[in-house]
Amino acid sequence: MTPDALATLHQHLLIALDPAPEETRRLFHGRGRCWPGLEQVTVDWLQGVLLVALFKPLGDAELQALQAMLLDLSQSPAWQQSGAHSLLLQQRYLPESPTQWLLGEPVEHWDICEHGLKYRLDLGRKQNTGLFLDMRYGRQWVQAHAAGKRVLNLFAYTCGFSVAALAGGAAHVVNLDMAKAALSRGRDNHRLNQHDLSQVVFLGHDLFKSWGKVAKYGPYDLIIIDPPSFQRGSFVLSKDYPKVLRRLPELLNAHGKVLACSNEPEIGPDYLIQAMASEAPELRFDERLSNPPEFPDSQPDSALKALVFHKT
Repeated sequence: MTPDALATLHQHLLIALDPAPEETRRLFHGRGRCWPGLEQVTVDWLQGVLLVALFKPLGDAELQALQAMLLDLSQSPAWQQSGAHSLLLQQRYLPESPTQWLLGEPVEHWDICEHGLKYRLDLGRKQNTGLFLDMRYGRQWVQAHAAGKRVLNLFAYTCGFSVAALAGGAAHVVNLDMAKAALSRGRDNHRLNQHDLSQVVFLGHDLFKSWGKVAKYGPYDLIIIDPPSFQRGSFVLSKDYPKVLRRLPELLNAHGKVLACSNEPEIGPDYLIQAMASEAPELRFDERLSNPPEFPDSQPDSALKALVFHKT
């Protein structure tokens, strides 16, 4: 990271914090390759907490310069006026993604807001905090289309889509994910929003061994598919996504909708559109949702893909 790149990041953060966003937002998205020399950096505003993540190693001198810049930022008027109180530096490229608290008292959990809804994040303990900020528009789309619907949320993680669906008036939501700890956090997220948990089912199972359990709660009016690009032993996007798509027609009600997502940079939107046409020709492509403006990308097809389909 050159001194010029570091100065660019510093200036960007000063502007982003003046004023600070009212809700959780990404402040700097270097991974979109729009700022040369900063491709390995992201910065998230977690409403009082600034989380800086490094996705590639820096030399010792570079790392020290980055830390010095961040501590200098914490003395700026923009920082003081923002209400920020904690500063974290996460090294995502290392095993277990260790996080250093440069400023503030360490806490394990932190509650934030997005689109008026509350979510509980993990700070400093896990690779991911518990909410993928680039899917903000996807959650808003689900909230806007969930009224009265029966919803299936596959690869549910901490149930962000489920929270959005219940907030939008969904009649019932089924969340499935192999990680039971993530689903437990999903329950926490629903409780934070005073949701009726009798309307929500949490299935801690391997999807490919649990189609019968999934079908039992159907058919569904809306299905959300947001899998990891790769998860050792459980999911490989190119191999396993088609297996999910071919099950959709039997799980969907007439005129049901699907939100199919991928964050794999090497796979563009055409892959999902063509795979759907091949595996589930009853479903037709409607639109690709826009990504939030705070996630610019010099190669849009490499960014998050959130595609809407409907059953004819």
